[in-house]
Amino acid sequence: MITLKNVLLLNAVSSGATGLGLILFPGLIANLFGTNETAAFIGTGIFLVLFAGMVGTVGLARQIGERAVRFIVTLDSLWVVKSLAIVVLQLFGLSTLGYILIGAVAAWVGLMAYLQANGLKQLTTAK
Repeated sequence: MITLKNVLLLNAVSSGATGLGLILFPGLIANLFGTNETAAFIGTGIFLVLFAGMVGTVGLARQIGERAVRFIVTLDSLWVVKSLAIVVLQLFGLSTLGYILIGAVAAWVGLMAYLQANGLKQLTTAK
């Protein structure tokens, strides 16, 4: 069975790794997205590293806080909604590969949100 703790830690690791990739290789990533602009990738990377730290802290806590998990699920859900808007509306004139990557990441983040929400239900039911 997948525990809430494990999902949170997986979310933290995947978010942190993605964030570091965006910070360390913004030119390469921008090229894949068909743009020369790197600031948005670096900014997103910084956000993801900070987000990963928060999610990891929640996941490693002795007792996982409901409010913290709800906040994480909300942020993940907002990520998915904004990503889908970018893809559906074809915003920013990105490459096809860029839109595919945004969609793939949104699917992963959506899965994290779903699993965390289910874990939260189990956590609140166990009380």
